[in-house]
Amino acid sequence: MTAATGNAVREAAAAGTLGAEPTTVGQLNAAVEQAQEAFEPGRHADPDERAGWLEAIAAGLEQDAGALLEIAGRETHLGAPRLEGELKRTVFQLRLFAAEIRLGEHFDATIDHADPDWGMGPRPDLRRYNVPLGVVGVFGASNFPFAFSVMGGDSASALAAGCAVVHKAHDAHRRLAARTAETVTSALEAAGAPSGLFALVTGRRAGEALVDHPLVKAIGFTGSTAGGRALLDRAAARPEPIPFFGELGGINAVFVTRKAWAARRDEILAGYAGSFTLGMGQFCTKPGLLFVPAGHASEAGEQLANALADVTPARLLSERLHGGYTEAARRLRDTDGVDVLVEGDFTETPAPTVLRTISGEVRKNPDILRQEMFGPASLVVEYGDESELAALAELLEGQLTTTLQAEEDDDVAGLAARLTDISGRVLWNGWPTGVTVSYAQHHGGPYPATTSATTSVGTAAIRRFLRPVAFQTFPASRLPEPLQDGNPWGVPQRVDGVWRRPSDAISGEGRL
Repeated sequence: MTAATGNAVREAAAAGTLGAEPTTVGQLNAAVEQAQEAFEPGRHADPDERAGWLEAIAAGLEQDAGALLEIAGRETHLGAPRLEGELKRTVFQLRLFAAEIRLGEHFDATIDHADPDWGMGPRPDLRRYNVPLGVVGVFGASNFPFAFSVMGGDSASALAAGCAVVHKAHDAHRRLAARTAETVTSALEAAGAPSGLFALVTGRRAGEALVDHPLVKAIGFTGSTAGGRALLDRAAARPEPIPFFGELGGINAVFVTRKAWAARRDEILAGYAGSFTLGMGQFCTKPGLLFVPAGHASEAGEQLANALADVTPARLLSERLHGGYTEAARRLRDTDGVDVLVEGDFTETPAPTVLRTISGEVRKNPDILRQEMFGPASLVVEYGDESELAALAELLEGQLTTTLQAEEDDDVAGLAARLTDISGRVLWNGWPTGVTVSYAQHHGGPYPATTSATTSVGTAAIRRFLRPVAFQTFPASRLPEPLQDGNPWGVPQRVDGVWRRPSDAISGEGRL
């Protein structure tokens, strides 16, 4: 990459114009090459310095919140409370990741000293820790302009891991993406991070070239099953295949037992109505299936209609999403064995739709359970006997979430085991919309929910963009800081099988 090309990329990023027009393949190549140049010194930053970069981005987003929210309001159909909440979540996540990497547990630093009496024979000095992958390409989501976009979970966790990031903006909010990228690059520059550590590109050609580029070592993606699968196949077909961490969506089935239905029917239906219409049904965790006991369709329909009467319809995020939602909902509505429980519509601000079927129909045609309607529609499935539920769950594909609405004395062990097999998060008497950012969070699931066994939300997301490397009989002076006996970075170390923190030498404790 020439100096002139590098300067052009930097100036475009700083001015926010890199996302104004589709990025050419030449510009994409320059951005990736500069990201690689930034990665080389950036990978050696100590945890405190790297955490400072994340905190600088968080502060920059807060300082620019007025402009960012104004652009987001114009470019999406989301209201101020939703956008403000997303931006707050984004800032919180950056600071949580900063605190996490200061702890240093993500290094998984492990030291085995040489041992001539080891049970398998003499053991050499072996030391292993996690290193960042390199340049990561990230594809932003349409339905979360902050939380899963330019500085959403994938970008933030990749930077926290020590990687450089080239982000492909979603076309649904390109002006917001450009302004966010400007804020991010300015904050990183002011914090002393290597130039080019983060870059923005736009357009389909640039996105394809990003997946193909030999310097890109992993991809993070949030989007449709069709788009994600195409990019997954593309990443796997490279001469050097790379990890593809894709979140592709889900149906998020909810199972209601007879006892729970008898005890809390109205409460359950109200919760269901609020959950599947939250954000106009444009959440990847929207409950798309509700399994309930048979024989109560008319009462359930009336109760749902009453609950949905309080929902204020709004426009969907884009005309393209509206068209896809309308097509999917009508296709399922017109499927044999499916009828309408609550009549909605498909106007510019669509009223919620609830469809209905019975367990016998889905056993004949399991595809009924596998059709995602990305919008304010859901399907109620009536079952005859609870003994059916585990078998019905067998018909489901991989899910981001599944939910049990049950009573304490319900025998649902078999069903719960099956739901554990097919989903990344299993809820008890709750609703899946709302994915908090925390240490124990897992936002993922078997394919087609995601393309890996990892999480895209929470502190564990950082580890996606790391890989382990072992050093054998290295001179002490040449070991990376996390593997040195002196532990200059003060990270947790597992020494000869025992976990230790730097404070252990003072406290006298020897284990975590």
